[in-house]
Amino acid sequence: MGIGTSLVLIAVGAILAFAVHLHSTIGSTVVHWSTVGWILIVVGIIGLLISLVLMANSRRTEAVITHDRVVDRDPYVP
Repeated sequence: MGIGTSLVLIAVGAILAFAVHLHSTIGSTVVHWSTVGWILIVVGIIGLLISLVLMANSRRTEAVITHDRVVDRDPYVP
């Protein structure tokens, strides 16, 4: 999950948690959309933290510089 996906989850979760006041029934189960919103917010924050940690670790790679040894030889001398 990338940073963009995490931000979308947080935004959708915030909309469900704070702006939607709806309790619906699916089958015999009551769905509280504010709870679903909070779950999406938490999952989005966890995904954002994991993405930032992985991005920070990828920037810490060490560059190995090697120098090739060049030997100049006269191509006409056997």
